Amino acid sequence: MAHGHKLEIFRGLLKFKSNTQKIWGVLVFLTIVTAIEVILGIFKPAILTNTLVLGMKLLNWIFIILTLVKAYYIAWDFMHLRDEKSALRRAIVWTPVFLVLYLAFILLVEGNYIFDVYKDGFMKWDF
Repeated sequence: MAHGHKLEIFRGLLKFKSNTQKIWGVLVFLTIVTAIEVILGIFKPAILTNTLVLGMKLLNWIFIILTLVKAYYIAWDFMHLRDEKSALRRAIVWTPVFLVLYLAFILLVEGNYIFDVYKDGFMKWDF
């Protein structure tokens, strides 16, 4: 397999970046993000586990955000989204982001309701 070169414009300068360099860059980035997730998962700092944001621990929000960053970067690099038109990139990226946020909202609202039912007994919705 021949190593192709891609022409990139970086701050007005032309530079060539080989596919091998890009693959190593992706590996390093994903390794760093994964290492951060693993370290946070092992040590679970008290400040992150005791702080609640929108009804969920801050540590959980960090895991969700880092997972979305990794998924976006994998799609960006391995699905070659960087070479597509911006409208297609937005459609592909923002749809799952919106759906994940919507799912998190639904889970938090319904989970809070179920928690209140178990804690206080029957709870009537007052519309």
